[in-house]
Amino acid sequence: MTMTEDPNELSLFLHWGPITALIVTLTVTLTTWKWWPPEVTFSTSAHFALFVLLNLLAVYNYVLAVLTGPGLLPRRWQPVHYRETKFLQYCQKCEGYKAPRTHHCRRCDRCVKKMDHHCPWINRCVGWANQAYFVYFLFFYALSNLHAAVVLACGGVRFFYSSYRQARLFHNGSLTRLVHYHFFSLFMCIMSFGLALGIVLCMIKLLFIQLSSILKNMTDIEHWIVQKAKSRRYMHKLKPFVFPYDLGWYANLGQVFNIESQLRSRGIDWPLRKGCDQYALTCEQLAQKADKRNRTRTYKCITPATGHWLPIWSQGLMVTLGAPCTDDPRIRLQSDDLVRVTRIRDYWLFGERVIDKDQGGKVDERKGPIRGWFPSRCAVDITHNQASNGSGDHCAANQPNTTETKRRVGKKGKFGKRNQD
Repeated sequence: MTMTEDPNELSLFLHWGPITALIVTLTVTLTTWKWWPPEVTFSTSAHFALFVLLNLLAVYNYVLAVLTGPGLLPRRWQPVHYRETKFLQYCQKCEGYKAPRTHHCRRCDRCVKKMDHHCPWINRCVGWANQAYFVYFLFFYALSNLHAAVVLACGGVRFFYSSYRQARLFHNGSLTRLVHYHFFSLFMCIMSFGLALGIVLCMIKLLFIQLSSILKNMTDIEHWIVQKAKSRRYMHKLKPFVFPYDLGWYANLGQVFNIESQLRSRGIDWPLRKGCDQYALTCEQLAQKADKRNRTRTYKCITPATGHWLPIWSQGLMVTLGAPCTDDPRIRLQSDDLVRVTRIRDYWLFGERVIDKDQGGKVDERKGPIRGWFPSRCAVDITHNQASNGSGDHCAANQPNTTETKRRVGKKGKFGKRNQD
């Protein structure tokens, strides 16, 4: 495994995700240490050593998950043999082709090998190089917080029990006064117990999702591609799609936790199921995108869109309340802009703004993303003669003369027109 290509990897910790995780961890850890049983025995010392060990293992794997990174595909990457480019997608952002199982992350602004998802808590993607560290972190972090929750619960019960006995033994004592005197300490105990318990539940859920993904050797993105493949092939009456990277649960575990097996693939050359083609998944993606282009509708902007996440002043309350619950960007639009829309909701549309390349040599200098959500009342549908022909099976016969392939073939020795990212 190699470290991230970014020269300032320590700056990755200066983000709300790692900072929040650090503050929560320190809060729970220090409060647990404050409420630790006061008796000094061998068992309590060993108990405390286990707690410290679990926290150190969690922090160690967390730091490695951040610094190692998911494995970034080099910019302007292309396969060794030019003829293989007709089976690959082209990334305009990185100005190169995408290797199999590689996807572009708009937050990292790079193509990531075997990208599973972008995790804001580590401020990195989880992918080929750091998925094992991420799973180890989830496991040890869940154990350490479960340990902390048990200690805090026992400490709180012991405090109230001893205070109640003291109040009954001495008539001049008062449980209310004791609680008032230790109010801040009790508040931190209850809050830290709630944080620790919430963390345990979240870590268990994430750990279950990650292990399910690893046992199938299928990332979250690939799971979505496979689900769409089932629907697409059923509609077009094609043979069912076979996921080519599922080697069985034992070999799938080795792809993540066995360093030798992991390094052998380099995040590019993956072992395959018998009878499967190494470009089966990428060809299926190309076919799905061809279908998506056929379903695309063209909208023309009639009212400027601000690009705000909650445009209550410009678009009204209903549009704001109906905003999509996703972290996809919002795009700014001006009158007469054209947008290719692929998702339609009651109050919002998702699409990509069409950039006019024939504007007298001028470069589009408008800031912000060109693909994202915008209010539906800002545009009208102007689609005419929408293509009705469906796409065939781009992958079954590996035909190099499909429409998608012809769009990429250029002059001899050079790359021609390329796929959209």
